[in-house]
Formats: sequence, C-alpha cells, structure tokens
Amino acid sequence: MPHLFTIDERVRWSAVDKAGIIFYGAYVRFFELAEMELFRTAGVPYSEVFDRWDMWLPRVHLESDFHYPSRLDDTLRVAAYFTRFGTSSVQINFDVLHLDAGVLAVSGHEILVCTTRDTLESRPLPEDLVELLRPYCMTVEEARAELGV
Repeated sequence: MPHLFTIDERVRWSAVDKAGIIFYGAYVRFFELAEMELFRTAGVPYSEVFDRWDMWLPRVHLESDFHYPSRLDDTLRVAAYFTRFGTSSVQINFDVLHLDAGVLAVSGHEILVCTTRDTLESRPLPEDLVELLRPYCMTVEEARAELGV
C-alpha cells in the first residue's frame, strides 16, 4: 500500500510580499524540504544518494498551480509523493494543504533526471533506489484523498 509523506510548515516572514501573501517562489523551498525529508524517510537521505549511486538528480521541469492564498503564520501541510518512475527520470508531486482553510493552496510537480556526475548525461535510475522510493508512489487522486482534499 502506498504511503503519503507530509510535513507541516508555517509561512515565515521572509516568505511573504508587501501584501502579506506568500511569494510564489517560497513554495519551491517547501517542495525542497518535503522532497529531502521524503528521501530520508525512504531510507536514503540526500547526503548519501549521490555518492552511493555515483549520480546526480537535476530538476529538468518544475510546474505549480496556485489555488488559495497563504499568509504570514498560516500552517501548511506539504505532501510529497512520486507519480511516475521512467527509465531515467522520476516525477515527484507536491500538494500543499492550507490547514486553517482546509483547502488546496498549491499543487505542483518536478521531473528529476538521473545523470552521470562527470558529463551530466542521462543514465538509468538505479533499480535499488527505485525500490526504496516505490512505496511513496501513488496517483494524484489517491494522494489528495489521503490528504483530505
């Protein structure tokens, strides 16, 4: 059965604009925090991933949709889950739930490509890495149902 990984974070002063609404780029930080902790929970912290498999996982695509404004000190639940493992790429999705309003604030996804460290050429994802991450793979519908949106 797939697992939905979540972390709770507050909107910080440094993340809001003059109107007091979170700056869109701040969500990338939330995505990064959730991604790093998801890997750690799967048993492979980022501090080990690249050396263990002699590879990089650069982001080649980032997309976000903004559904509800978050403001200073709001509490957000950031869900991270994989939706696709390709031969050399992986898609990780993020759903950000505004806890006080109970609505989806932001949805987004990234595509990471496995590359060699020296030339940055695409290479196959290590199968043992995929097996560690696979328990966190689910559909968007499954993730949002578990998140409660």
